[in-house]
Amino acid sequence: MALVEFYAMSLAAERSGERALAIGTGVLLPLCCLAGAQAIPAALTLVVLLFATLFLFRFGDLAKVVQHLSLVLLGYLYIPVLLSHMVLLRELPYGREWIFLVLVVVMAGDTSAYFTGINFGRRKLYPAISPNKSVEGALGGLAGSVFGAALASAAFLPVLSWLDCLVVGLGLGALGQVGDLFESMLKRSFGVKDSGRMIPGHGGILDRLDSLLFAFPAAYYFALLKFAGQG
Repeated sequence: MALVEFYAMSLAAERSGERALAIGTGVLLPLCCLAGAQAIPAALTLVVLLFATLFLFRFGDLAKVVQHLSLVLLGYLYIPVLLSHMVLLRELPYGREWIFLVLVVVMAGDTSAYFTGINFGRRKLYPAISPNKSVEGALGGLAGSVFGAALASAAFLPVLSWLDCLVVGLGLGALGQVGDLFESMLKRSFGVKDSGRMIPGHGGILDRLDSLLFAFPAAYYFALLKFAGQG
């Protein structure tokens, strides 16, 4: 669903066939990751070869073919590749708990950033990309993410130390905010306010996933490097 929204925003209507193929192959990647992390480079290799060949023989307007191909590959890298790390994370020890931790950290950060920004926001964080976000809100969001990590550790993931909670909270919280800003940049570049209208009052699926797309890979590699041998 996020891929549908991304390509609807970015890709020209005459590329509907390429769009459908990118969505279909993108949907399969998280399923392929059940076989292990090696599925990601293998899938990327196949996708690059597939679309490079396809665009070679269906180039259409030579002035725009590289732009269209780049957008197809960007959508693939941005959504299915990043989101596949959630599947990889689930396969690690305490995998289900790690997924809930990411959700708690990101949601706690979003909520804290919102209320801190509303009440104390004075300095603009990045007005060219997101004029409503403030430095105070971003700092409040980081504090909320650390609290979320500590709460998750106390409730269902005791393998995390307090230092781990601090690192995970700050790291995932910061990346979640970067992911949100990155999607805002994409929307401004494409000239749209929301990625879609699937969630009334909140936009599209991609608007809800933007922070998680950046947080799940970081959580996976942190858990893999530090905790994969436990559990």
